[in-house]
Amino acid sequence: MSYQIVVCGSIVPDPLQTLEPVSGPTGPSLKNEMMLPSVLDPWAWHALFEAAHLAKNVAGSKVYLVSVAPKAKLQQVMMTVGQKAPFELIVVDGPSSGFTDAAEIAPLLAEAIKGIPGLDMSKLLVFGGWESASRGAGSTMQIVGELLGITNQFQGVDKLTVGADGSFEILERIEGGKHQVSKCAGAPVVLGWATGSLPEPPNNPQIGMQNMRAIMPALQKAKPAKVATDAVKYASVALPKQQRQTKIVKDLPADEIAKEIVAWING
Repeated sequence: MSYQIVVCGSIVPDPLQTLEPVSGPTGPSLKNEMMLPSVLDPWAWHALFEAAHLAKNVAGSKVYLVSVAPKAKLQQVMMTVGQKAPFELIVVDGPSSGFTDAAEIAPLLAEAIKGIPGLDMSKLLVFGGWESASRGAGSTMQIVGELLGITNQFQGVDKLTVGADGSFEILERIEGGKHQVSKCAGAPVVLGWATGSLPEPPNNPQIGMQNMRAIMPALQKAKPAKVATDAVKYASVALPKQQRQTKIVKDLPADEIAKEIVAWING
């Protein structure tokens, strides 16, 4: 059994930068957003590593990376990402802002997946981030799966084990810091990855050159997507305010200190 593994992932501003939200005529955005350096979404990174590892171990499998993002900035990010693992890029030229609604982005991803030549639902594995540094609604992958007619969905996945009969054993996070082990008969399936268990692959210039031969044409033929901005209204956007109150006391019991902290938080 071979697999068609589709990884859904967009780009986000480098988290090491200062991100300041502003309100404009078209809605909220980040200050100097187009000038900020971008990276592939961290959760999508994990999904891509896991997909590449699975494809390497299952002969005949192929990885696709489907991304809704501004193609000019995506091209810069692909210079780095393309050296990590072999994949075929599918681009939808659209916004990558965290202020876009998951209900607007998920259909674009689903349509792009449906347009993959030779798509075989019996071999389809849809990977993505359980969370996101931009679209952290926790619902994008679920909507994509529903639009594709895939009801076997697992969120918060840390490990995937393929059985000899093609079945899957999935380790996923649940409440209370615990994990549960789920079993699935096989594809198709949607997996929203948490951190996974694999390290970041080293750069491989040969893989990078191989990927770039297909990445550049994919970027050039990317279709622009119109995403509605009026689906969600934002009353205001602002950085969290910093607040600090210092009180120095001596010989106060720990219980009293705890009560004062709780009263301060509740106040």
